Amino acid sequence: MNIAIVRERFDGENRVAATPETVGKLVGLGAQVSVEKGAGLGSRMLDAEYEAAGAKIAATAGAALKGAEVVLCVRRPDAASLSGVAKGALVIGALDPYGNDKDIAALAKANVTAMSMEFMPRITRAQVMDILSSQANLAGYQGVIDAAAEFDRAMPMMMTAAGTVRPAKTFVMGAGVAGLQAIATAKRLGAVVSATDVRPAAKEQVESLGGKFVAVEDEEFKQAETAGGYAKQMSAAYQAKQAELTASHISKQDIVITTALIPGRPAPRLVTKAMVESMAPGSIIVDLAAERGGNVELTVPGKIVEHNGVKIIGYTNVQGRIPTTASQALRAQSVGVPDHIDRCQNCWIGN
Repeated sequence: MNIAIVRERFDGENRVAATPETVGKLVGLGAQVSVEKGAGLGSRMLDAEYEAAGAKIAATAGAALKGAEVVLCVRRPDAASLSGVAKGALVIGALDPYGNDKDIAALAKANVTAMSMEFMPRITRAQVMDILSSQANLAGYQGVIDAAAEFDRAMPMMMTAAGTVRPAKTFVMGAGVAGLQAIATAKRLGAVVSATDVRPAAKEQVESLGGKFVAVEDEEFKQAETAGGYAKQMSAAYQAKQAELTASHISKQDIVITTALIPGRPAPRLVTKAMVESMAPGSIIVDLAAERGGNVELTVPGKIVEHNGVKIIGYTNVQGRIPTTASQALRAQSVGVPDHIDRCQNCWIGN
């Protein structure tokens, strides 16, 4: 089997689809791996390391892709760039198919079979290949680190001879994978953490990490989760009560981190302009849903903006801000998928 790994062309994308470690495993399974020169440099992985693992270093992307039967990528490649691959080649990556019908159709016409990792079923036996969870986990961590970097005060309580420094109050909106990691990271840094979510089961998870759960816990809330563990659509009356509680809570926070990112849909609006204006100058908001428009009314994707002294961080590709770790977490698609094709039928979207 000939496997190709090329440098990512997406602006600001420093991750790479396979590390030298996973290349070594693929070679050990009998595969021939071709890596484009410089493909791993953004993640501090050198060509010499790939070569030592058994890969062939190709001078160009075209040379790496020539005759490839499997192409591993982080983001969806341009169909035209795949002209040299073998007919029916398997293209595996985070292909972002929602709303990109023309690009996906072009992949199908390019005589390749596209496998979108976002469609991987989130079940126990597929956990090793669940890149949505691995990357969301890192986004939650990095969101707190970005907040701490912009926050012009200390995070933990400090009791010193010079006086007592109060801990930062941090509010995490959404207790999914990213939110739970954000809670854990903020606690490690010494912040007083609270969090909210519409799923009743999230309360125990938040409290297990040392956070305070904030929600209107009425009868509707107790029935707000499906049998599959997903949130139900709440009534307008409940949403109004929850919004009032949230607004009151946000006004007292130093840092707010929003995590409601839904694949294929615009991000739900959680924080209004009025809520931002209720926060004290010097406060920080990190919007982890910026790439889908943002959970915050004032978010500008890709930028940090300031309104009334409140900084709103709208970085996109947050997990890509720690590319070395993020690339290591993507190793599952490099080794797990080719070895578990029978488990991935739902991920096929082309050809």
